[in-house]
Amino acid sequence: MVSPAVCVSSPVLERTQRVAWLFYERASHSAVTTLLQMQIVINNIINKICPETKKTDKHEVIRVTGLKTGSEAWWQSKNGPEWTREKGHYRVTFWWRDPAGTQKTSPLKRVWLYITGVTDHHQNARPQSLERIPDTDVWQWQGAFTPQWRGSYCFIPSVNDDDFADAVFHGEQPERLALREGWRKLLPAAMADPLNPQSWRGGRGHPVSALEMPEAPVQPGWNTPATPGNAPVCFEWESVRLNNRRRVWVFTTGEDSPERPLAVLLDGQFWAESMPVWSPLTALTNAGKLPPAVYVLIDVIDMAHRNHELPCNPDFWQAVQEELLPRVNSRTPFSDRADRTVVAGQSFGGLSSLYAGLNWPERFGCVLSQSGSYWWPHRGGQQDGLLIEQLKAGDLTARGLRIVLEAGRNEPLIFRANQAIYAELHPQQPVIWRQVDGGHDALCWRGGLTQGLMTLWQPLIH
Repeated sequence: MVSPAVCVSSPVLERTQRVAWLFYERASHSAVTTLLQMQIVINNIINKICPETKKTDKHEVIRVTGLKTGSEAWWQSKNGPEWTREKGHYRVTFWWRDPAGTQKTSPLKRVWLYITGVTDHHQNARPQSLERIPDTDVWQWQGAFTPQWRGSYCFIPSVNDDDFADAVFHGEQPERLALREGWRKLLPAAMADPLNPQSWRGGRGHPVSALEMPEAPVQPGWNTPATPGNAPVCFEWESVRLNNRRRVWVFTTGEDSPERPLAVLLDGQFWAESMPVWSPLTALTNAGKLPPAVYVLIDVIDMAHRNHELPCNPDFWQAVQEELLPRVNSRTPFSDRADRTVVAGQSFGGLSSLYAGLNWPERFGCVLSQSGSYWWPHRGGQQDGLLIEQLKAGDLTARGLRIVLEAGRNEPLIFRANQAIYAELHPQQPVIWRQVDGGHDALCWRGGLTQGLMTLWQPLIH
C-alpha cells in the first residue's frame, strides 16, 4: 500500500489517532474498498488536518494534496506514473483518464495495461487491467518494481468482455498461444500514456511510454541534451540477390577517413525514425567516448521480410557484403578491418548479428547482440536453437570475435536462450554478458546499443 505523508508538526502527532479511526470507520463500511481507495480516503483526511502539506516531487507519491480525486486540478497535477519507495522496491501507480467520464456514461469495461516484461506475452503473465475508481473518470493500477527497472508500457481501452480466451485466465499459467493471440488483436489499438511526455512509437508499431525507476542505469548519450551533428543520408537499395528494395541510412561522425570504423545496425528504420540515434552517437563522439565512425542502418521493409531475412539467412548477409557495403564505401569510406566492424541487432537482429560474425568473421569481427532470439527456429524452447546446436557440434567457432551479449531478466524464453549460447561461446572466446533489469524492450536496448559500441570500440579510443 502506498503510504500517505505524515506531517511532522506536533499538532498532527496528536491527531493521527483520529485519522486512523476515521479511516477505519469509512473503510469498514465497504467490502470492496481497494488499497488505492483506502489511500485516497486517508489522504483526504490528512489534507483537511494538514493543508500545508504539498507534493514536491514529480513522480513520488510520498506527499499528498487536498485536490479531489478526478477533478480537473487533480488531473493537471499528474505527469505519468507515480511511485513510492517500499522495502526493496517501488510501488508504482498508473493513471488513465476516461474521456467518456464515469461508469454511468462510459462504455469501457477494461483498460488493459501492457508493460513490457511484466504483463506482456514474453513474461507469460495474466493480462492486467486498470480498475476504475467508482463515480470518477479515474482508472488506476499498482505494481511493485525493482529500483533499477526500466521499461515501456501502453494502455488499451476496451468495451469487450472477451478480449482473451478463457484459457488465459484458467490453470496455473496462461495458455501461451491464446495469450499471444489476445495481445496480437489488442495491440493495434494501443495508446501511449497521455500524461507521460516520454512517448514514442515502439518496434511493433504501436505507441508506448517510458517508465524508469530512480536507480535505473545511466544510458550513455541518451541522457544528454540534443547534440547537433551531421545529417543522415537516406537512399534506396535495390538488391539483385534479394530481389527487393529498401531504405538505408548512412550516418557519419568525425572527419572523412578510410580508417573510420563501421557499424551495421539492423532494424535501421527504428533507430532512424522511432528512436533516432543520431544525437546520442554525436554526443558520445564529441565527448571522446566513441571514435569517429560510419553507421549503416538497414530497413527491414516489413515484418514478413524481417522474419525471413534476419534469422540465419546467408543470402541477406551475402547481399550486404557484395552489394550494399561497396556502394556505401564508394561514397563514404570506412575501414574493411573486421576488428573495426560492428554488427548490431535486437531480437531476430541479435540472432542475425551473431550469425554474421560466426559465418563471416573476416568481415564482421565485433558483435553486439541484444535480446537475441537464440531459440530460433524452435519457439517453444524445448530444444536448442540452430546456432546453439552448431556451436555444440563444432560446426562454428567464436574464436577471434569480440562479442557483447545482452538480455533482459524479464524475457524468460530469450534470457534462457542467451544463457545457453553464452555457455557455448564463453569457453571459446571471452564474452561480455550483460543482464538487464527489464524486458524485450527498445527502451532498454537504446542504452545497451551505445554502451555496447563504446565497449567494442574501446581499443580505438585514444
